[in-house]
Amino acid sequence: MKPVQVVALTLLSVVAIGAQVLRLGKCPQPAVQANFDANRYIGKWYEIHKLPTSFQKGQCATANYTLLSPGVIEVLNTELLDNGTVNAIVGSAKVKDPAEPAKLEVSFNNSPPGPYWVLSTDYDGHSLVYGCTDYGLFRVELSWILSRKPTLSKETLEKLHAILYSVGVSVENMVPTNQDETYCSPVNQ
Repeated sequence: MKPVQVVALTLLSVVAIGAQVLRLGKCPQPAVQANFDANRYIGKWYEIHKLPTSFQKGQCATANYTLLSPGVIEVLNTELLDNGTVNAIVGSAKVKDPAEPAKLEVSFNNSPPGPYWVLSTDYDGHSLVYGCTDYGLFRVELSWILSRKPTLSKETLEKLHAILYSVGVSVENMVPTNQDETYCSPVNQ
């Protein structure tokens, strides 16, 4: 098979799986949160910014994490769809290597696990999550900026964007998530 055909087939395969942020090249290997403590990470987080995905189309997105056992976290993701429906999905996140507890793999239903790396968190205010999967010559990137509150200061947001930028993530592709209290009331009941 010719190289052009390989590239075309790879690109079509990635598009077929619904990738939204497709980049040429292999996934970077950024540093993750040192001494990550899952016990401090559990609880509710509000999505503030994200790289677009095909599997997450709503607003008012939250993630609620519950520790099931050492190295295993239950994940409950909730969002409000445009038609007013509250969409929720339950999955699990597992630590791949106990020596690097900030590198988790998350899976929902029967989907294959995907990387969920906590690059930065202060546990009480913000969390920066990154995931990347290689597909031949391309990579698919995911990223979320989370907060314990529905808002996050501009300074913190800029700091987290700078971390993503330093590892080669196109932060200009990130989109804000609506967390308006009135609009999001169906999710927060």
